[in-house]
Amino acid sequence: MTRIATRPCSFRTSEMLRQSGIHPVLARLYASRGLTDARELSSELGALMAPNGLLHIGAAAVFLADAIAAGKKICIVADYDCDGATACAVALRGLRAMGAIVDFIVPNRFEYGYGLTPEIVALTAREKSPDIIVTVDNGIASIDGVREATRLGIEVVITDHHLPADQLPEAAVIVNPNQPECGFPSKHLAGVGVVFYVLLALRAEMRSRGIFDAQSQPKLDNLLDLVALGTVADVVRLDSNNRILVAQGLKRMRAGRMHAGVAALFRVAAREARSASPFDLGFALGPRLNAAGRLDDMSLGIECLITDDEGRAWAIAQQLNEINLKRREIEADMQDAALLHLDDYQPSASNTISVFDATWHQGVIGIVASRLKEKFYRPTITFAPGADGWIKGSGRSIPGFHLRDALDLVSKRAPSLIDKFGGHAMAAGLTIRADAFDAFSEAFEAVGRAWLSAPQLERIIETDGPLEDAYYTTEFIDLMDGQVWGQGFAPPVFCDEFRVVSQRILKERHLKLQLERNGQRYDAIWFGHTASVGERARVAFRLDANEYNGVTRVQLMVEHAEPA
Repeated sequence: MTRIATRPCSFRTSEMLRQSGIHPVLARLYASRGLTDARELSSELGALMAPNGLLHIGAAAVFLADAIAAGKKICIVADYDCDGATACAVALRGLRAMGAIVDFIVPNRFEYGYGLTPEIVALTAREKSPDIIVTVDNGIASIDGVREATRLGIEVVITDHHLPADQLPEAAVIVNPNQPECGFPSKHLAGVGVVFYVLLALRAEMRSRGIFDAQSQPKLDNLLDLVALGTVADVVRLDSNNRILVAQGLKRMRAGRMHAGVAALFRVAAREARSASPFDLGFALGPRLNAAGRLDDMSLGIECLITDDEGRAWAIAQQLNEINLKRREIEADMQDAALLHLDDYQPSASNTISVFDATWHQGVIGIVASRLKEKFYRPTITFAPGADGWIKGSGRSIPGFHLRDALDLVSKRAPSLIDKFGGHAMAAGLTIRADAFDAFSEAFEAVGRAWLSAPQLERIIETDGPLEDAYYTTEFIDLMDGQVWGQGFAPPVFCDEFRVVSQRILKERHLKLQLERNGQRYDAIWFGHTASVGERARVAFRLDANEYNGVTRVQLMVEHAEPA
């Protein structure tokens, strides 16, 4: 099911990048990721795409500037994941800095589900009495919710990045790079990126009205730690624009210029902010924030990001850490149950996976779907009980299978099967009746059979080929760590042939190896793998600087190995 392949790389492009002053290995890495011009590597804020490329952003700026001038009450309605939490914190901090009267509400996913539903509108009207609702990281599919808000006399501004359906809500303004006719070059902004852009446009509008000048205007760059965190955690493609946002956020974190909540999350995760990386944001900070939305109430995560009190931030970060530990326990139990359900599963006979368990926790099914997708390399949807005979599903996909479009096709073929659905190419959610699970599984598998060929169902570990001996150094690792890698701009994975000097199993779960090449020996570890490899192996690996007893040495993190 898995094989190692080398990314194609244009020698001409690589050489042009090298001649422009880029390190020879980095030049090769960039060229193989489609980068053709050294200017695309700029991480300066001045290189950001201009806000006016976003459809309706000018109208949103005028609308919000008028609302602030009139003293209208604004309520942010946020999504309950890390992107939604950071987007909410950015909107609150930015709008307050510009004089807005603003509060927030975040739906409890178990009571209200996703997006601006009529129920959330009613709750918001009852608890916050706003004149205006601004959605962040949701709203593009909320036709009924916007209709209900309008009925109650509440105007709605939608800021979102999810893919729209055929019909758009009748909101006052919609800003979404993925809405029809929006020519913004970066379609991959996260929800937090969209709202940051709206704030840039609003500040420019207020400058044009003489409310601020260049000296007195709010400093929006101090929000970039939050923008970077939400962007990485939402696993959006790190195109050149998103890389600037993330690089600037990381720069602030490494310099210690971050919000109290972000600093507290680094501390509680035992990560060093002074060497902050996208890995830290995606695998240490992001999951602790997400845990609140999965098991409890994302208001807690948002509170962590909007407080300036370091003691309060630390207390909340500790709570978030405890919730995350509980989430891990639940996830482990669910994963064991999922593997029992799939005991007879034959990947060769199926192109998709659908699993339901009546004991599962709604907030954790997405993670379990992700784990199963990684194990079996099939588009996977896991379901947990909802209310009144409904079950909720969360799906994860593989390259080449657009999950939201697949659900759309199932819905068109069998209109009564799915109650509602939404999402992206790689992740989506849906609600169906519990008694429709088998019918849905068959319909989903039929789309999988039609859309996926045998080569697409083979996991390919893409590598950057061999690495010259001179670069197996901690200095080279530092150079690579200084770049912004992530979704769509993959971290370097090298590949070469090694003699296996020794191998042993650690903690019954991991394979510890010593590998030799050209007379040099390297420690290596293959996490989550216990089967031994032969005497000679072709190894795909990442370089890691492993510190032990005060000594830092190069270690190879094995992604995959096959007989040489």
